[in-house]
Amino acid sequence: MLIRLNQIMRGWANYFKHAVCKATRSSLASFTWHRVISWWMALHRWKWKDVRRRLTDHSGRWQRPSADGIELFDLQAVAVTRYRYRGNTIPIPWTRLNYA
Repeated sequence: MLIRLNQIMRGWANYFKHAVCKATRSSLASFTWHRVISWWMALHRWKWKDVRRRLTDHSGRWQRPSADGIELFDLQAVAVTRYRYRGNTIPIPWTRLNYA
């Protein structure tokens, strides 16, 4: 399940990496994290303390959910890149002469 979810999230992040969507990616990352955790809680009959025990390190920092070496994709890892301004290189079709 994590493999397919990672493929979808990676494709979505790469498609929209030129858009201004940093806040949307943050909320989507939070949403998917909570959905995966709630799915695991139902699957393994975990309580919140079990989740906290399994997904925090010794210093109390949260780790990414992972199973069998497959880690949940981090949407924040994809950098937002802007398109460069192309001003004069964009062809303008209405200034050409129509030789019909």
